[in-house]
Amino acid sequence: VQLVESGGGLVQPGGSLRLSCAASGFPFSLYAMSWVRQAPGKGLEWVSVISSGGGSTTYADSVKGRFTISRDNAKKTLYLEMNSVKPEDTAVYYCAKGGRYDNDYRGQGTQVTVSS
Repeated sequence: VQLVESGGGLVQPGGSLRLSCAASGFPFSLYAMSWVRQAPGKGLEWVSVISSGGGSTTYADSVKGRFTISRDNAKKTLYLEMNSVKPEDTAVYYCAKGGRYDNDYRGQGTQVTVSS
């Protein structure tokens, strides 16, 4: 299993960012996929999950209405569109193979910093 995140960076409050996660080494289209994050000095926080076919999504209350998870099974890629970002969204973002409670592999992460 290999998961490689990209797209992080520095963004101003209220701005937007799109994260990507390239997957390989497993049948991507058969698995739910998640995004989780870890803010400085805090534990892992689940952010969002998408079903294997992409038809069902769920979000943490902290990002609902601002973030959108999606996937392209043909490209074996997971996405997280982040809009109206806030300083509290600053974290390392990881994509994870599996759902909210049963994800078993994560990538190396991509840093997102929200600051003016």
